[in-house]
Amino acid sequence: MCRWLAYTGTPVLLDSVLYRPAHSLIDQSLHARMGVETTNGDGFGIGWYSPGMDTPAVVRDTGPAWNNRNLREISAHVRSHLFFAHIRASTGSAVQQTNCHPFRHGRWLWMHNGAIADFHRLRRDLCLVIDPSLFADIEGSTDSEVMFFLALTFGLDQDPLTAVARMAGHVEHLGRRHGVDSPLQMTVAVTDGERLWAFRYSSERRSRSLYYSAEVDTLRAIHPDLKFLTGLSPETRLVVSEPLSGLPGAWTEFPESSCGLVGAGVDFVQDFVPVPADGELPYHRTG
Repeated sequence: MCRWLAYTGTPVLLDSVLYRPAHSLIDQSLHARMGVETTNGDGFGIGWYSPGMDTPAVVRDTGPAWNNRNLREISAHVRSHLFFAHIRASTGSAVQQTNCHPFRHGRWLWMHNGAIADFHRLRRDLCLVIDPSLFADIEGSTDSEVMFFLALTFGLDQDPLTAVARMAGHVEHLGRRHGVDSPLQMTVAVTDGERLWAFRYSSERRSRSLYYSAEVDTLRAIHPDLKFLTGLSPETRLVVSEPLSGLPGAWTEFPESSCGLVGAGVDFVQDFVPVPADGELPYHRTG
């Protein structure tokens, strides 16, 4: 499995989130506390949005994050209002650059922790549902990327919550048709550069850990001595596989089988229920 974080809010240097916290994502690449594996060294990736750019930048590599000089260099000089970071522990697919997260398509970024059970058996049938106009853009061999392109096929551009629910419903329907009792395990972050959605779900209702940060005003009231909170907008949020610190009141766990919109505007967390497959090929993508 893997560990990841998503940041949205006041533009900050990436290293202020990736390296400086006590239990930063870089620390988690060696010392994860809540993941299946303690070490997550099968590659890493970062993706970020810059003003005036139509698509996000993505940098990925197959080596471990903890000793990558390029990651440290980029993180100390890139400032962004919305970025993803992911450290990978492979569940069986090859350790190669095209299998590292986050995945990008147009303005969208996607990253995932978890797995489709018996993916090698389900892969062909899953891929046959992907919109043919999208299929050629799949670069790697992971279940995570197939999930992304299924969500795009099911209308991610129009309605992200429903698209991901349809993706999950299709994976479960197909998996159980092939005799897989618990086909899906996922925590997912997806963004179009403006809004950030997060999902926590598994077929067996024992999902991997996922947390979001408290409102900045709440943190200032609880911890008035924390200087790094100065200048952060009220909309600033983090979504993480594991809390980056042990600050009381700083983190809230996503409930089991839930999803949410996090960041600017009105935040919400609600139940996540996969939409049953209907047997159609719903090519809803428009551009």
